[in-house]
Amino acid sequence: MRVNGIISAMLTPLNDDESINEAELRNQVNRQIKAGVAAVFCLGTNGEFYAFDKEEKKKIIDIVVDEADNRVPVLAGTGCITTSETIELTDYAKDAGVSAVSVISPYFAGISQEGLYQHFSTVADECRMPVIMYNIPARTGVNIHYETVKRLADNPYIVGIKDSSGNFDNTLRYIEETPSDFIVLCGNDSLILWTLMAGGNGGISGVTNIFPEHMVSIYKKFAEGDFEGAKKAQDQIRCIRDCFTGYNPNSVVKRAAALLGYPVGPARSPFDIDDEKLDNKLLNAFKEFEGIK
Repeated sequence: MRVNGIISAMLTPLNDDESINEAELRNQVNRQIKAGVAAVFCLGTNGEFYAFDKEEKKKIIDIVVDEADNRVPVLAGTGCITTSETIELTDYAKDAGVSAVSVISPYFAGISQEGLYQHFSTVADECRMPVIMYNIPARTGVNIHYETVKRLADNPYIVGIKDSSGNFDNTLRYIEETPSDFIVLCGNDSLILWTLMAGGNGGISGVTNIFPEHMVSIYKKFAEGDFEGAKKAQDQIRCIRDCFTGYNPNSVVKRAAALLGYPVGPARSPFDIDDEKLDNKLLNAFKEFEGIK
């Protein structure tokens, strides 16, 4: 699998009773594809993977694969705390027709670099499908060291990594220490352009849930050689990202989408945000964003 560009880290719409809103999930898939994303990614952090049980995750995967209908690749987050659970969900995603899976590092319990190597290797070897590792140490408590990634890149089924560490030097080491066909994706919207300039493949973006066409334009302008245009587009989202401070970022993304008129519902309890101060901050950010254009 080879993917370049902006991948949408899709939110998961819910009804008021916190059940999955299938109709709006299908609408969001179409919204992202229409905007020109390179792929859609369900059950990531922005998709609230941590809030759904096994059967709900399977339902979400089925809906997204069905609605995408082979128009763009579908990635699904299948990482769980244990290796056996991860294999089970990955096998389901493979049979459902996803193009690749994103596997987050095991979390809550501490794990060594050798433990990470064995976990990712076992999942890849057992499931025999493209695996993109997901590094987000702020949430998992462990950073996948570049030496570990270098070893794992030798596995033919481990095709890339998403780096949400926010440490650009870490992303650089992933790019520098792996083969040229190994996919390195930025997981921080603020660092997408810089990752591209360093030789990375693109970004998995949460802000696509707010302004998908704009996020796609960062890659498009970069690919066309319009660095100034790409930098302007990259800088323009700073006012949106500033709204994340002090809140759960993916809950803010969902609230922003709701304020734009999409019936995406609440974040699943207890992570929903009903805060007038945040709403005002987001609305002002929307005005600033439009004003920069």
